[in-house]
Amino acid sequence: MKKVLIASAAAALLSGFSVQAETLRFGVDLNYPPFSKQGADGKPQGFDIDMANALCAAMKVSCQIVPQDWDGLIPALNANKFDAILSSMQITEERKKAVDFSRKYYNIASRIVAKSGTAVDQNSFKGKKIGVLRASTQEKFAKDYWGKSGATIVPYAKSPESFLDLKSGRVDAVFVDGAVGDQEFLKTANGKGYAFVGPNYADVKYFGLGAGIAVKKGNKALADRLNKAIDQVRKDGSYKKVQDKYFSFDVYGG
Repeated sequence: MKKVLIASAAAALLSGFSVQAETLRFGVDLNYPPFSKQGADGKPQGFDIDMANALCAAMKVSCQIVPQDWDGLIPALNANKFDAILSSMQITEERKKAVDFSRKYYNIASRIVAKSGTAVDQNSFKGKKIGVLRASTQEKFAKDYWGKSGATIVPYAKSPESFLDLKSGRVDAVFVDGAVGDQEFLKTANGKGYAFVGPNYADVKYFGLGAGIAVKKGNKALADRLNKAIDQVRKDGSYKKVQDKYFSFDVYGG
């Protein structure tokens, strides 16, 4: 009887260790709605948050969201403040020098938001101001494209702040991810009289092939696990369920 009790206790102990959930920590900038924001209840919400939870469910791990301002995401990852960045970070050759990436989990073109009827070409904003998210691919493109033609590129720590300045006339346009411009400005009362102007911007040199999940250099094991999880949620319908909660179109892209 004593041996049975000892064996049962050992089994329970081993079982306890086996079911102890691994926690995967994702760094996220919570100033990029509809992809990520802090809700009225103080909890993170948005497409990126729901996608993180879906991927964690597929990987059978617990999910922890670690808030971090955009321009500090890569330094914080490399300082081990979290395990990966899931924050609409586009996969570019420049960023791949600092981090490794999963495959893409969505791909949306960038757009110019300005007053309806604004003409847009490389020289359209000479002597004018364009708002962008600081340290974003949009900032780099805008500096090389419109900045070299005489535009002033104004970086913002938080994307919503650029829309406030557009409405007040402190900038003449905002260059942003198309989904963000649409849902967080154009579809609101403040967006009346404004529109997407000019073409889609998706130059691979600047914007890569979509948004991926960044991991520390050399962490192939985690990147592979994330890739498998992305494949799984795409196949089992979890991805579409999250997508349809926020968008009326395919955000995964071709």
